[in-house]
Amino acid sequence: MGLKNFLNKIKHEAEALTGDATKDKAYTNQNTYPNEAAAKEAFELSKQKLFDVNRWSDLPGINSTFELFDETGNKLNQPVDKTGYYIRIELPGPTPENWVHVRDLKVEEHRAEFTVNPSTKPQPAPHEENEIKHFFAKEASSTFRVERNGNTLIGYEIGRNEAINNQGEEAGDRALANTLIAEGGWAGVQKLQWDKLTAYLVHLEEAEPKQK
Repeated sequence: MGLKNFLNKIKHEAEALTGDATKDKAYTNQNTYPNEAAAKEAFELSKQKLFDVNRWSDLPGINSTFELFDETGNKLNQPVDKTGYYIRIELPGPTPENWVHVRDLKVEEHRAEFTVNPSTKPQPAPHEENEIKHFFAKEASSTFRVERNGNTLIGYEIGRNEAINNQGEEAGDRALANTLIAEGGWAGVQKLQWDKLTAYLVHLEEAEPKQK
């Protein structure tokens, strides 16, 4: 049984390298408050942190850069307040920029979240391109969520269908780079990045002061 599991793992990793396998991952942090009133107040701040993605760039230590753009590629200095926006993500180190598209957004009494997919780079019409500017394929998704359960706040990053974008015209000339990032550079910082972000969303960690 042990050998079979080992061989299955090797097969899955080999398929992942050729873009034929997907992975699901989730990261979470939580923070409990002394009473519900305090938790409700903290939850309101959590929602502000969740949608202000430009501020995610200011988390301390090794950290990616996150920038919000509209559908035509104009940079925005505002929160995510609707679907259709794009986020440019630059990982630590000399790697290509990565783009995701906001496809879903929900705000409920006890939960707020938005979901993104890897995407092309936003450009003014009539420019169109097929190359997905991300190391994951377009079917992958990330959901960023905060929720309040009684006196406890919980922050999530939920990754689904994380297959490497290294096949066909959607990979463009990034196929090798995408493989190296997904299985190398990103694999080394993914847990650190999303653990830090989810801790920030529930106020266990704070962003660095803005430079004046």
